[in-house]
Amino acid sequence: MTSPRRRAMTSPALAAFGRQFRRHRERAGLSQARVAQRTGKTASFVSQVESGKKRCRRDFVEIMDPEFRAGGVLLNLYDDLNGDGGLGFPTWFDWPDVEGEADVLTWWEHSVIPGLLQKESYARAFLAADEAVAARMARQEILTREVPAPVCLIAYISERVLTNFIGSKEVMREQLEHLTVVSELPNVTIQVVVNDDGVPVATGGAFIVATMRDRSEVAYLDTTVRGITTDDENDLAGLARTLRALGSRALPANMSRDLIRKVAEEKWT
Repeated sequence: MTSPRRRAMTSPALAAFGRQFRRHRERAGLSQARVAQRTGKTASFVSQVESGKKRCRRDFVEIMDPEFRAGGVLLNLYDDLNGDGGLGFPTWFDWPDVEGEADVLTWWEHSVIPGLLQKESYARAFLAADEAVAARMARQEILTREVPAPVCLIAYISERVLTNFIGSKEVMREQLEHLTVVSELPNVTIQVVVNDDGVPVATGGAFIVATMRDRSEVAYLDTTVRGITTDDENDLAGLARTLRALGSRALPANMSRDLIRKVAEEKWT
């Protein structure tokens, strides 16, 4: 009999708060030892708060927010983090940081190419500002970096994504050709999900499940209003069921690559 999986001690939301706390501390030029001295804690405690392994009390933040000259920002973040259980994580939760620290990203998209696989010309159809486009392109470095090891990406995309007209025929052809190239990377798997029996799957929306190095999981769900981040066990269990269904409908990686190449040549040339 297998023992139940132990939840990781580090909460993704606490880790995100810790990163924000550390950035303000470093901007103020203060050491962890100085924070410990001011709050009556130990440097080890401060380190664990910044790494998301310990939850601090509000009075800890009340002391340090003025010291950091944060103008109440850290207090607002703390209150948002420790609110009354609203849907998802705080709006300031920095998903790109989680994305970059993940071991594996499993991504489902039903309408567009996943952001980490988009060409700049394709991304510009959605992002008006040059800064936003540059940020999206910079995020893609996690797939090709050398240190730390690149993130593994498993991308399930609906066959409709290949024919959903974005920008121009040239943009679409360039984008699909890019998919065939990046799919050859050893850490990237792209599989096309087909609907060959008239029963669609995963109609609830696009999502990403990040598996961290400690094997904990956190998911990002795309909605019309905003993105929602969750590590709730019930949510993750539901997404796992959806991923199993997607896997049963997905073409193998080599067949997916052939289909992508065929659509690029026959529809977008």
